[in-house]
Amino acid sequence: MNETLKLGLILLLICSISAVVLAGTNNITAAKIEEADRQANDAARKEVFPDASSFKPLDENELKKLISSNSEIIEIYEAYDDSDNLIGYTFKTATGGYGGDVQVITGISASESKITGMKVVSHSETPGLGANSTKEFFQERFIDKPVDKELVVVKTSPTKDNEIQALTSATITSNAVTKGVNIAREAYETQLAK
Repeated sequence: MNETLKLGLILLLICSISAVVLAGTNNITAAKIEEADRQANDAARKEVFPDASSFKPLDENELKKLISSNSEIIEIYEAYDDSDNLIGYTFKTATGGYGGDVQVITGISASESKITGMKVVSHSETPGLGANSTKEFFQERFIDKPVDKELVVVKTSPTKDNEIQALTSATITSNAVTKGVNIAREAYETQLAK
């Protein structure tokens, strides 16, 4: 009995020390991880909306209103040109894919009402299949698509301007990415288009 109590106390001590070390490591690295995520998102916004020279977060009240109607919207930024004119928006969305959430940043031009670009910024999809959604050849399929029609995934070559050709053997991922873009498109059309 005494030996069992001694082993239990040793195990408790080891677990306590491990918890303190992990908490300390988290405190040290959390700010660096957050900064790296912010920089990656800034770069993605610039990539999906190359004509913009700066980005500002959407008004907090407007954002809450949009998120209340669709919880898959994570953030929205306004895109501005060199003269500080609003030229469009970027939307970050998260939808369910094959391996978990697929986070997508979509750019939409206010003057042309077209998609300026799309980038998958986070996913847990299958390497070599769904992970191909991060490849340029797939992401380019969304550029210049109109925002007034819902985008649909097709398995063959697109014949209409609102069709996106699916990744081979990865239709779940293709649908998740397209759903994220459609969420951005719909939020723009119903709430932000002037």
